[in-house]
Amino acid sequence: MKLKRQQQGLTFVGLIIVGALLAYSGVILAQVAPTYIEFVAIQKAVDKASSGSTVAEVRTIFDKAAQIDDIRTIAGKDLMVGKEGDRVVVSFAYVREIHLVGPAHLVMKYEGRSK
Repeated sequence: MKLKRQQQGLTFVGLIIVGALLAYSGVILAQVAPTYIEFVAIQKAVDKASSGSTVAEVRTIFDKAAQIDDIRTIAGKDLMVGKEGDRVVVSFAYVREIHLVGPAHLVMKYEGRSK
C-alpha cells in the first residue's frame, strides 16, 4: 500500500505575509542604519576633540569636526567635558526616535566617551 506524500511549502498567503514582514524589516533597517553611522561619526569627532586642553577648545574642535561630517544631532555645547588624571575625557549621550506605526516608536539611546 502506497501512502500519498503531502506537499510541503509556503502557501500564497504565507508568501505575502513573509514578504510583507521582510519589506517592513528592510524599511526599519533603512531608518536605523543612518543613526548608527552618525553615532560612529560622533564618536570619531569626540575622540578628536579630546585633544583639546580647555572646555572651549574641546567644543570648538568638535563643532568643526561636526560641520565636516554633517553631524546635526548634537553640538559642542551638548558635550560633557571632564578630566581623569592628566587627560581630557569627553562624553555624550542622546536619544533618537524612529516612528514605526501609529503611536509606536523605536527609541535608541546612544552614549559614548573619548578613548
